Amino acid sequence: MSETGCRHYQSYVKEHSYDTFRVIDAYFASCVNKEAREKKAIHCNCFECGNYAIQLYACLHCIYFGCRGAHITSHLRAKKHNIALELSHGTLYCYACRDYIYDARSREYALVNRKLEAKDLQKSLGWQPWIPTAKETNLLLANARRRLVRPNQTIGLRGLLNLGATCFMNCIVQALVHTPLLSDYFMSDRHDCGSKSTHKCLVCEVSRLFQEFYSGSRSPLSLHRLLHLIWNHAKHLAGYEQQDAHEFFIATLDVLHRHCVKAKSEHESKNSSGSSSTGNSSSGSSSTASHCYGQCNCIIDQIFTGMLQSDVVCQACNGVSTTFDPFWDISLDLGETTTHGGVTPKTLIDCLERYTRAEHLGSAAKIKCSTCKSYQESTKQFSLRTLPSVVSFHLKRFEHSALIDRKISSFIQFPVEFDMTPFMSEKKNAYGDFRFSLYAVVNHVGTIDTGHYTAYVRHQKDTWVKCDDHVITMASLKQVLDSEGLVELAT
Repeated sequence: MSETGCRHYQSYVKEHSYDTFRVIDAYFASCVNKEAREKKAIHCNCFECGNYAIQLYACLHCIYFGCRGAHITSHLRAKKHNIALELSHGTLYCYACRDYIYDARSREYALVNRKLEAKDLQKSLGWQPWIPTAKETNLLLANARRRLVRPNQTIGLRGLLNLGATCFMNCIVQALVHTPLLSDYFMSDRHDCGSKSTHKCLVCEVSRLFQEFYSGSRSPLSLHRLLHLIWNHAKHLAGYEQQDAHEFFIATLDVLHRHCVKAKSEHESKNSSGSSSTGNSSSGSSSTASHCYGQCNCIIDQIFTGMLQSDVVCQACNGVSTTFDPFWDISLDLGETTTHGGVTPKTLIDCLERYTRAEHLGSAAKIKCSTCKSYQESTKQFSLRTLPSVVSFHLKRFEHSALIDRKISSFIQFPVEFDMTPFMSEKKNAYGDFRFSLYAVVNHVGTIDTGHYTAYVRHQKDTWVKCDDHVITMASLKQVLDSEGLVELAT
């Protein structure tokens, strides 16, 4: 492909202009309004098999929708059409080049459509892929000889030294490093630190770790600087005692979130230092509001934050009180419960069905109904209002009670790919792709008092590795699915 882009797409634009792309993207990829969503729901199915597949392609030369694979490629080959638009993510594909292609002007049109979609749905603009700036483009052109990541290469894999019962940290770091969106962010050097001393900034340290992982070196890394920074900002994790990996995961996200917010605030204050006092006072309140957890636009919230909906229904008048809360993970109970007939879940789907099932609160937990103006019995039900780009499931294997502390070691079956649509708040009107693919599993072996953490991570497509501190070994998918998962990440 030339430096100016795909020559087949350039020829297509000369002949057809950008009009077809703009219309197809607006109605079938971005869906800028209700009319567009209705048209996509009715007409957007494969012309060959009739399937409403997750990944459909639209031929930009004629009116044709086809599934990924044989159906769309056979059409493009038979009709000698080259350009198609992938509708899940709005990516252009060239059949002649057998590759996805990039066009700056098309991306500008697509971004306008994405903003219209977000405005119509009253949601924030989703995470956007890294697009190189003019400076970055010049650097790429000036350094044509760059390291390429090919299949079966080990670049991106590094063992981590155990500094004394720090396996809980090592496995979470491995999972975060292999999070594609987070990797894209740090590998493109997007973090702009406003701190006077970068060695005190946790985000700078994480950015350095990503550079180390992809440097090509194979020697194990020491995370002593990261551990020290976590200790300084999460005092409850300080010390060389074994900690809970899930607790460390949430604490790390929280500290990264706070550091990103602080860096953004310092950067904005520097930019507005020359503005008038009136301008400063008006922007101050909006800046503070945007830094609230769940409303922030930092990279952590863009990737990991979803919205949980809680519906409390009064049993007397059937009035519904709805609240929304942001979340970074979904914690799922594994033990028997009297509210669900004493049934123990066997699969991840079982756990999610239990989590989103209506629960009767009983007479001991009456809630004041705003309609009845009195305390009434009620039912409570959770559902997922919005899902993050990366969903994290925490299987609550450690049970603490007044009588005994124990570990639940029962096997929970979890799939490689799954659809979260049944657990959404609006199943019929839910818009978007709620299919997720597993890419990391954190495991705990042993008892609640003494044990060891390891992690399975997807290194490349269909390639899994086991991370056991400084030892990295190849793993089969069966080993991953047979493991005793504690934290599971999917994107």
